Amino acid sequence: MRQCKDKAHSLSTMSWSLDLVPLPPCVLLGGPPFSGLLWTVLLLFLWYCYRVGSDPPSHPGMLKNSSSRSTFSRSSSRSPVDPGHSAPKASAAITLEMVEEEEGTESYLTPVWSHAPFPIEAAAGSRKLYRALQEYAKRYSWAGMGRIHKGLRNQARINDRPSIQKPHLFYLPDVPSIPFFPRDAHRHDIEVLEATYPIILAEFQAVYQRGIDTKLGWTYQGSKGQAVFPIYNAGVCVASNCRACPYTYRTLLSLRTFISSNSLGSAGFWLLGPGATMGGAYGPTNTRLRCHLGLQTPSKCELVVGGEPQCWSEGHCLLVDDSFLHTFSHNGGAEDGSRVIFSVDLWHPNVAAAERQALDYIFAPEQ
Repeated sequence: MRQCKDKAHSLSTMSWSLDLVPLPPCVLLGGPPFSGLLWTVLLLFLWYCYRVGSDPPSHPGMLKNSSSRSTFSRSSSRSPVDPGHSAPKASAAITLEMVEEEEGTESYLTPVWSHAPFPIEAAAGSRKLYRALQEYAKRYSWAGMGRIHKGLRNQARINDRPSIQKPHLFYLPDVPSIPFFPRDAHRHDIEVLEATYPIILAEFQAVYQRGIDTKLGWTYQGSKGQAVFPIYNAGVCVASNCRACPYTYRTLLSLRTFISSNSLGSAGFWLLGPGATMGGAYGPTNTRLRCHLGLQTPSKCELVVGGEPQCWSEGHCLLVDDSFLHTFSHNGGAEDGSRVIFSVDLWHPNVAAAERQALDYIFAPEQ
């Protein structure tokens, strides 16, 4: 037992010398061999950190885009160039966009090349919107503008194709779309509107009893059987009508997703007289949903969106994507009275916050 304790004590007090390890001396760095090893490990670590930091991020949304860029650079370096003909400067951007469109892997978070060429066949309105997007990107950033950039470039093709969903002004790609959305898409705003239904109805009746006249703030849509009393018109508050319906105006301001800052958003009372019908039409964009709060809904009124029929109900809301082909009709008689809804434009739930800010800039109301 005593021998074991003496052996352990001798091991604990033994001093190990680095001279037992045959390390070559470091002439350049100076000092004993062990300090040279530490310097070598430190330099290797710094080199590794440099390589890791210089590599581009490899998240899933960018894998194929980065591979397409490297593919283009390799192919362009191999292809011979005729010295008598100089290639255009934008050829790199054109080739890159063709590769990306064929793969179809862009994400709306993918950065956009600001010098990407715009389609020659695009209409003047689309070119104006694209210039507004460029101005926004110069002032803020291109980050998150991928879907808007793609939508503006492809708008001409959207307008030419036959489809049950064809917004005529702006189509945002990769947005889930159905004719009627569930209440959960905008539960808070729907509950606010339905809770204030009695007040909104009372203010409409007060306005309606004064008469339907353009001098009193009404506008006609199509035939005489369709009239609108706008609270917001194309992103601009109609001051006289807001004063006539103060509680309704305050309710709009309390909504979280009401489009109040660009020309895509409107809100107001929509009246449809007996026997009136609105033929097939498309809304201007798929970045919004129209919320219909039923105020007076006779039984023979119908709304058909994307081939799906629905009926309004008093005190309840319908969420409609009006970028689909839609019709509505009032097949009742004079004794049934007019159909009245309170229509509010809300942001589509799949439009990101950065995209909403950009669309507010691009579609800013005309002063």
